Amino acid sequence: MSQPPFQPPPQPPQPPQDPNNPYMQPAPPQHAPGFGPPPVPGQPPMHPGMPPAPGQPVQPMYPMQPTPSFQAPYGQRPTASGHPVGAVFLGFFASVIVSLLYSGLILATYEDQTVTQANTMYLVHALINGAIVGWLIGLVGHRNTGAHVGGAVIAAAGAFFGYTNALPLIIADRQSPAAIGDMMEADPLIPAKAWWNNELEGGVDWFSPLGLLLAAAAAWGLAYLIGSRRRQA
Repeated sequence: MSQPPFQPPPQPPQPPQDPNNPYMQPAPPQHAPGFGPPPVPGQPPMHPGMPPAPGQPVQPMYPMQPTPSFQAPYGQRPTASGHPVGAVFLGFFASVIVSLLYSGLILATYEDQTVTQANTMYLVHALINGAIVGWLIGLVGHRNTGAHVGGAVIAAAGAFFGYTNALPLIIADRQSPAAIGDMMEADPLIPAKAWWNNELEGGVDWFSPLGLLLAAAAAWGLAYLIGSRRRQA
C-alpha cells in the first residue's frame, strides 16, 4: 500500500520586514519624558537634535561640553580703572592752591612767629598738602601706580615751594617789590638756601627734608587706601 508523499506543515505568516532592521532586532524601550535612567554624574544631559534627512545615516549623539571661560592672554593683566592723567592735574592744581595759602599765612604771621611755631606750621602744611593731593589722586586715579607716584612728587614739591615762595613776599613787604628783582640778580637760590640751612645753629635744617617725606608719604598712603576701596566698589 503506497503512502502519500510527506508534506511539511504550513509556515505561519511572517510580518513584513523593515528595510532599516533586516534582522528583526527588538527595538529599545522608549521612555516617557521625565522617566528613564538618570544621567551620568559629571555630564550634562543630552538633548535631541534635528532629525536626519531622508536617506542620511543617524548621527551619534555626544554629551555637550562646557564652554571654557575667557582668559586674558598670558602676561597681560586687566588694566586699572580711573583717570590717572586727570588725577595728576587735579592734584597739582590743589597743591598749588594749598601752597599759596601757606605762603600767605607765613607773610601774615612771620613777625610774630618763633622757630618752633614756624617748624610746626611747615610740617602741618606738608601733611595737609599731601593728604589733599592723595585724596584726589585715589578718588580719580584709583589704583594707578603712576598716578600715586605723581601725587607723592607733587605733594613734596608743594611743601617745598610753599615755604620758598613766602621768602620773596617777605622781602617785598620789608623793603619793596623791586627788591625781589635785586635778589634774583644777586642769587636766585636764596629762598632754597634759607629752606635748607639752619640759620640759628648752622648746618642742615632737618625739618626741611622731613616735611618733604611727610608730604610724599601722606599723598602715597592716602591715594593707595582710597584707590583700593574705589577698585573694590
